[in-house]
Amino acid sequence: MKGAAYAAVTAAYWAFMLTDGAMRMLVLLHFNNLGFSPITLAWLFLLYEIAGVATTLSAGWLAARFGLAPTLYGGLALQVASLAALTQLDPGWTLAVSVAFVMVVQGLSGVAKDLAKMSAKSAVKLLAPEAEGALFRWVAALTGSKNAVKGLGFGLGAMLLALVGFRPALWAMAIGLGLILVAVVAFMPRGLPAGRRDAKFAEVFSKNRAINRLAAARLFLFGARDVWFVVGIPIYFEGVLSDGTPAGMRAAFFAVGGFMALWVVLYGGVQAAAPRLLRASHRPRDELVAMARRWAGGLALIPAALAAVALLAGAPALWLTLVLVLGLLAFGFVFAVNSSLHSYLILALSRGDRVTMDVGFYYMANAAGRLVGTLLSGLTYELGGLPLCLATAAAMAAASWRLARDIQPAGPPAASGSLSR
Repeated sequence: MKGAAYAAVTAAYWAFMLTDGAMRMLVLLHFNNLGFSPITLAWLFLLYEIAGVATTLSAGWLAARFGLAPTLYGGLALQVASLAALTQLDPGWTLAVSVAFVMVVQGLSGVAKDLAKMSAKSAVKLLAPEAEGALFRWVAALTGSKNAVKGLGFGLGAMLLALVGFRPALWAMAIGLGLILVAVVAFMPRGLPAGRRDAKFAEVFSKNRAINRLAAARLFLFGARDVWFVVGIPIYFEGVLSDGTPAGMRAAFFAVGGFMALWVVLYGGVQAAAPRLLRASHRPRDELVAMARRWAGGLALIPAALAAVALLAGAPALWLTLVLVLGLLAFGFVFAVNSSLHSYLILALSRGDRVTMDVGFYYMANAAGRLVGTLLSGLTYELGGLPLCLATAAAMAAASWRLARDIQPAGPPAASGSLSR
């Protein structure tokens, strides 16, 4: 029964993340094509990340109080609503009104995503078998497959924009996800805990020093990715690849969406394979903590080297684009291993009776990192171009490594538990 519940949660999460990736790419490329500046593009996603910070902080308490299934269903329903709402965007609106409207809709989507994410990730802790290494394998499978699906969503969004246009693409995704929500509600097996009514919001804030350090390291880790991923690299690549003609812009959409999709799919694949790559089934928890420190240190070197290359190149060039592609794929590999170790550690360090609280707090830090990275992505690209984007990523990755060095678990690994007790 636990396996069936895990499969249903995973399927629902896959469907959500496919639309999440497609929606992000649709918005980014559509509004860049309308002439929005890098800073304005970053603003479009800002409320999405702000909503994520607030949602993840409260989602753990909501799930502990009302159960994981309602928060999962709520996330899917809100995403359907946000997709449908975005179809109402009117080309005749002023720039300020258009930006405000898209920010609000993106904020709704941010709430939806973090409700779904917290529910799915917490379910792994509660449904995973007790066997040695099983928790790392199950969380890596869920997280890795989710990111691969989101990567396909990037490609899907770019393809739909090029083939059918902005509004029809949104309606197609809203209808498809709505049908999946109905199916998930109808066929979700028993196995997810119902929650406990005495859960207090103050319990969200962890008193575990290791979890607090891990959350801070997570903030800078995801900031290091999004500072180049959200605005900088997509706009740079589109500028290099597009010749300004309609056909050239469509080709650039496919190329940018294809690269973003490939990056996230490969990142997800490495995440899923991380337990095998690290031989995690033969390593105790404390050894995996030490590995998290080492992998975080290696990550900062890659964007630092790419920033130096971009600065020396001066102007966009074909060879520079090739170096960036290869370098960012290498960054994705190291980043994926870091992220997978973090996703395992937050569950391993949490007690079963407060797992949704700790996971919610941890993903609040994750959302805060994306928020900072999103804002800095537009700002650094506007002020200093790609070199400043990448140099900022290196600094944030170095901060993540420094915080990871201070993670010292207390006590033996926690066993799986139940929210209902």
